[in-house]
Amino acid sequence: MAVSETHLKALMVDSLGGDARAHEALLRVLLPLLRAYFRARLRGCSDDVDDLVQDTLIAVHHRRSSYDRDRPFSAWLFSIARYKSIDHFRRTRNHASIDDMEHMLFVEGFEDESGARLDLEALLETLPDKQARVIRDTKITGLSVAETAACADISESDVKISVHRGLQSLMRRIRGND
Repeated sequence: MAVSETHLKALMVDSLGGDARAHEALLRVLLPLLRAYFRARLRGCSDDVDDLVQDTLIAVHHRRSSYDRDRPFSAWLFSIARYKSIDHFRRTRNHASIDDMEHMLFVEGFEDESGARLDLEALLETLPDKQARVIRDTKITGLSVAETAACADISESDVKISVHRGLQSLMRRIRGND
């Protein structure tokens, strides 16, 4: 069943106006669209398609007030779906243990020639605890900003700012400007 942008937008606008039937119809119409979207992107991970569809529908429901009626509905919908895909890939990708970092970063002769050793933990220990923790969680462990914020009981913007400032500080240290 082909669904037009005009029809989707009309259902969304009616839903925003308080029409519960339009909202229910919108969510029902979005099911096959989102299934097709996620199936195309999750080849080999079909078990996750329904979970992502449900997550996206919940996000559409909770974030419907952020929809700008002057813009296309499908662009708004698929941007939410895209972010749900990104969150899924971050949660499911394989992560390297920090214990394996020495082996992964080893360059033959580097230690012998320079007498230096790249020690990620030593660098992170030079940072304030909060910055080091959010860098470990987001950049090494691979947690999303939202997951890190929930674990640390801080806001998502605080996580983003702490990661940014921590990485800036590490770059200055590595370059010898600190």
